[in-house]
Amino acid sequence: MKYISGIFLFFIAAAAFAQQKEKPLVQFSGVIHNADSVKVIVPYVTITNISNHNQVYMSNYEGYFSFVAHEQDTLVFTSIGYGNTQVVIPANVPSKSYTTQVYIKPRIINLPTFRVFPWATTDEFRKDFLAMKLADDDLEIARKNLERAVNRAAGNNLPRDGQEISSSWAQNEHNAILNQHSLQPNPLLNPVAWGALMNQIAAGDKARASGN
Repeated sequence: MKYISGIFLFFIAAAAFAQQKEKPLVQFSGVIHNADSVKVIVPYVTITNISNHNQVYMSNYEGYFSFVAHEQDTLVFTSIGYGNTQVVIPANVPSKSYTTQVYIKPRIINLPTFRVFPWATTDEFRKDFLAMKLADDDLEIARKNLERAVNRAAGNNLPRDGQEISSSWAQNEHNAILNQHSLQPNPLLNPVAWGALMNQIAAGDKARASGN
């Protein structure tokens, strides 16, 4: 019985000692800035409380954070492209609230120079260089691009864009408004159109006959 009572008293004393050792809670808040430019806010920064089982928090898109921690806790602020920054919450914080401005410094990593050489050997490079066809100068290239044949071929192959379709539709609407009070010509009553159609039919018949 004395043995059980001793164990019970030991656990009570340990619990009381743990309660006495537990640090007071603090509402820890702040905004994270770029150390090189105070006006620049750093969003979505990871905050790790290494004094309390590595609990992880994160600031919002405006760099603001607020969570509950303990006095004298050590917090590490990490973000891609920035160096790690530690902040220790002081003891005996008044009103159980601690607000601070956190400044993290950008981390610049200089990578080694990497040059791309598309030839396996210098002999292959020399061979391709000697066989290379030199391009025309800027004036000759501009003259070729302005040739009528080139522009005509490009116009025939390129589809109609939105501006061209819109202009055509606006022109048709304009003509319809101008002719809304006048008599519209009927192509079926146009003798010139009938004559052109007959000539086309006759020319087709002659072409087929000559082909046979």
